[in-house]
Amino acid sequence: MSTNDDRLYFRQLLSGKDFAVDDQLAQQMVNFVYAIGDRSTGECVLVDPAYAVNDILDVVEADDMTVTGVLATHYHPDHVGGSMMGHDIEGIATLLDRVDCPIHIHGDECEWVCKTTDVGEEHLVTHESGDVLSVGGIDITLLHTPGHTPGSQCFLVDGRLIAGDTLFLEGCGRTDLPGSNPAQMGESLRRLAQVPDDTVLFPGHRYSAAPSAPMEIVKQINFVFDQL
Repeated sequence: MSTNDDRLYFRQLLSGKDFAVDDQLAQQMVNFVYAIGDRSTGECVLVDPAYAVNDILDVVEADDMTVTGVLATHYHPDHVGGSMMGHDIEGIATLLDRVDCPIHIHGDECEWVCKTTDVGEEHLVTHESGDVLSVGGIDITLLHTPGHTPGSQCFLVDGRLIAGDTLFLEGCGRTDLPGSNPAQMGESLRRLAQVPDDTVLFPGHRYSAAPSAPMEIVKQINFVFDQL
């Protein structure tokens, strides 16, 4: 019988390097996109597909995986598509032209996602903290972590924490943007501080030399945990 490690399909893709290689904004923003799935069923979901969406789909299809959904950490255009700093960024609207699948968001993010991406509510599935999304036999737990945006959420899967812009290896998401809330960010970081030390943090951007690190290390080197 296969173990979860055998079944888990997990890829971390860096914008400007693994996809959107000729896109200067993608190179500058250093976004991570994640693919999570079940190798035995060939199903996977994408976390925050943006920039060259067809490149991302090509990568997972080359691995014999089929995208059956999208998980959005939050509504900002560099994570779900839209207009930012005078640039139009591909995102979930482009993905839906090629793949008919649900977009999983936190309930507090629905209006923001619709306005940012022009994707209608009929494509969105809203969740609450603690909901579990199953991709084949792989369970992904959704954790509401407001602060950077009202409906920011992180994803826990098989000892991995995909944190979007809530938590980086060094620092956390900005709280001076529309919908941000410093007090909520503090509460969210306190919640993440309770994640087991051996859980590996995978952030939404590569703002540090390492692309990931165990939470035990993050709690030691990240100044935000000294201020909680």
